[in-house]
Amino acid sequence: MPLALLALTSINFFLIRSPDAVVDQTAGVLVPLRNEAENAKDLIATLSQQVGDFHFYLLDDNSEDDTYELLNQYTKGNSRFTVIKGAPLAQGWIGKTWALQQLFDQSKEEFLVSVDADVRLTPDAIAQSIATLKSTSLDFISPYPRQVAHTLAERMIQPLLQWSWLSTVPLRIAEKSSRTSMAIANGQFFVVRRIALEKIGGYKAVKKAVLDDVFLARELIRNGFHGGVINGASIAQCRMYTSWSLIKSGYGKSLNKAFGSAIGAFFVVLLLFFTSILPFLLSLTGNFYGWLGYVMIVFSRMLSAIKTQGRIVDSFLHPISAALLIYLIIYSFKVRSSITWKGRTV
Repeated sequence: MPLALLALTSINFFLIRSPDAVVDQTAGVLVPLRNEAENAKDLIATLSQQVGDFHFYLLDDNSEDDTYELLNQYTKGNSRFTVIKGAPLAQGWIGKTWALQQLFDQSKEEFLVSVDADVRLTPDAIAQSIATLKSTSLDFISPYPRQVAHTLAERMIQPLLQWSWLSTVPLRIAEKSSRTSMAIANGQFFVVRRIALEKIGGYKAVKKAVLDDVFLARELIRNGFHGGVINGASIAQCRMYTSWSLIKSGYGKSLNKAFGSAIGAFFVVLLLFFTSILPFLLSLTGNFYGWLGYVMIVFSRMLSAIKTQGRIVDSFLHPISAALLIYLIIYSFKVRSSITWKGRTV
């Protein structure tokens, strides 16, 4: 099994798309924010530097801090920005999808880009992403940002985000596939044609989805649209979590939804154990095939790290990463009825 993961990672290493060269672009950029006072200044700075005819719609989702005031302060006098005070959370919605729906209703552009408040972009990031969408004739793409990881906990978990799909999904096939199981997306940075989003009723189709990005991609595919992930490491970066406690909360709210069911999660746990942990355990006994499996899985992680600008050295600790991910999957099911995020129960 490690050989199969390595083989697919190697194929994707060479075939994954990178952003296209810049051409003149027009788009609406949707940014939902809740309790993001610490990100407000840098967010406005990274958006202000974007090269292109873009309008930025920023929605404060009933923050409990100074987010709304800071957004108005940092965008004052800049006609490229519209700051919106979000409506109270509607029944049957979760916070982010409700915010995105309000932003969608406010916008009018043909191309829409959603960006999380903790994402930082190069000046050409949005223009390059839309150019890629147009040149590939796809309906949506998700330029996957480089995942910034400083603490040991981050370094053990965050690189698995990219490795998981680089090693299990044939990306070029997934782009044109009608199978929703092959959908890959990251809501940190998502580009979509307005006509496609209108066809599925905006974000109403995923209004209860904690994993709004993946579920949105699935809904688009289900309705005949096509797209997928591209390597956005050179144009975007994001530090999702800064501590183990935040990692537990973040993954705790989502992993129980990631694999379709508890049975699906069980098979993912088995896959992680047999491909990433068991070979290492066997290698400790001097088993040749254990060593071979360990080397293969580490090499797959190294390829992922090279392509996504991660830490190559952390690849050697992959069995620990896999064990921690298994723990987080189990933890997510254990707390699925009580987890909160940004002051709301999800």
